[in-house]
Amino acid sequence: MKYRGFAMQFWPFGPRFHSALAILAGSFFMLSALIAPPAQAQIELPSIETPAEPVDPQPIIEAQTISPTDAEIKERIEGIFAEIDALKGVLVKVDAGVVALTGDVPALVDADRAESIAARVAGVVTVENSLERNLDVADNLQPVTDKLKTNFQKFLNSLPLIGIALAIFILFWVLGRLFSGMTGLWRRIAPNMFMAELMATSIRVIFVIVGLIIALDVLQATALMGAILGGAGVLGLAIGFAIRDTVDNYISSIMLSIRQPFRANDHVVIGDREGHVIRLTSRATILMTLEGNHLRIPNSTVFKAEILNYSTNPERRFDFELGVDADDDPLAAIAIGLEALRGLAFVLDDPDASAHLAEVGDSNIVIRFLGWIDQTHSDFYKARSIAIRAVMTVLDAEGFGLPEPIYRLRFDSGAPLEIARSAKDEASDKSAASKPVRKPLQADLAMEDVSLENDIGKKVAEERAAAGEQDILDESRPIE
Repeated sequence: MKYRGFAMQFWPFGPRFHSALAILAGSFFMLSALIAPPAQAQIELPSIETPAEPVDPQPIIEAQTISPTDAEIKERIEGIFAEIDALKGVLVKVDAGVVALTGDVPALVDADRAESIAARVAGVVTVENSLERNLDVADNLQPVTDKLKTNFQKFLNSLPLIGIALAIFILFWVLGRLFSGMTGLWRRIAPNMFMAELMATSIRVIFVIVGLIIALDVLQATALMGAILGGAGVLGLAIGFAIRDTVDNYISSIMLSIRQPFRANDHVVIGDREGHVIRLTSRATILMTLEGNHLRIPNSTVFKAEILNYSTNPERRFDFELGVDADDDPLAAIAIGLEALRGLAFVLDDPDASAHLAEVGDSNIVIRFLGWIDQTHSDFYKARSIAIRAVMTVLDAEGFGLPEPIYRLRFDSGAPLEIARSAKDEASDKSAASKPVRKPLQADLAMEDVSLENDIGKKVAEERAAAGEQDILDESRPIE
C-alpha cells in the first residue's frame, strides 16, 4: 500500500521519470560494453559476411620470387613449354614483362595454348604471339603416325581380351542355335507350328543379345552398347512408324494362329468376301471363291472382320417366299406347303420345318417357308431349289392361285380403243388349252438329286497338296 501511495504521489511526473530511467540504463549498458573485455561479452552481434572474391578460372603461375625478373619469367615459361611436345620448339623472349613468342607449332590451336600459358605466369604484362603453324610434312605426319603406333600397340595388348570376348559371344550364339533347334520341345509348348518357330527365333535372338552384352562388358565397352541400343531404339521407332501396317499384319497372324477361327476347306464369309479356305499363312488368308478364283486377304483385315463360318455347324436353314391369292385361305396354304416340305427326304425333322405369313400385299399374301438340311450330305442351293418347286407344285395342284403382278391401266376419255389379236396368238391359246399340263408328283420331287458338289473342295485339296506357303492351321486345335 505504501508503494502504491508513492506511485500515486509521483504520477504527474511519471513519463519524465521513466524516460530518464531508460536513458540512464542505456548509458550504463554502453559503458559496461566498452569497459568489459571482448572475451567476456555477453551479447554476440551478427556477423556480416563479405562477398567472396571471384575465382580466376585460370590461376596465375607464380615464379620463384615475389617480383620475378625477366630472366625468371623466361625460365619459368621455357620450363613449362619443355614439358609439352607441341611447344618444345617455341622461342621465348621477355623484356620488361612483355613476353614475345616466336617459332613454329604443329597447329594453330597450339599457338593459342602457348599464349594462354605464358599469360598466366606471374609478372607477365602482355604476350605478343608470333607463332606460326609448321607446314612441314614430316612434322605434321609424325603425331599421326605416333598415334597410330600407340593405338596399334593398345590393340595388340587387348587381343587376349578380344579373344575372350569373341569366345563368349560365339558360345552364346551356339547355345542359342542349340536351344532354338529343339523343335520338338517348342512344338509341345507352342499351340501351333507358327508359334513354335516364333518362340525358337526369340530364344536365339535373346542368347545373341546376352552374349553381346557380356562380351562388351569384358572389353569395358558397355558405353558402346548403350549407344548402340539408344540408336537402335530411335531407329526402331522410326521404322515402326514406317511399317506399322506390316507389324499389325504380323501380330494379327499370331492371334489368328492361336484362335484358329476356321479349318481348311471351310466355307466362310469374311466381311463381304465368300469362299473356301485354302490355307492360313503368316501374312494372309487364302480363299478359293465359289467361282474358283484365288482370293488373298491380309490377316490384319481377317482379324478385324466379321467371320461367318458355314462349315462349323452341319445344319443349315434355307428359306423362300411364295405368294397366294388374297381370296385364298393362307392357313390352309401354310399347312399344305409344310406337308410338302416335310415330305422331302433331305429336309430334317429336327429342327422341324416351319412357315409364317411374311407380308400382305395389294393382291396376294406372302408366305415364308423355312427348312433345315444337313450340309454334309445335301447341297444347299440344290435343296432350296427343289423345296421351292415342291411347295409351288402342291399349292398349284390344290387350287391356290399364285398371283402375278397386277398393273393398272388408264385410258384417256374419247380415245378409240382397238384391240386386235393376231392369228398366231389365237393359235397359241388353242394349243395351250388343248395341251394337258403335267404336274410333278411328290414322289418325283423327292427323287431329285441334292448330292454335294465337291468341285471347290477338290480344287482346295489340290492347292493344299501343291508345294507352297506354310500353312499354320492346326486341325487338332478347337475353332473359336
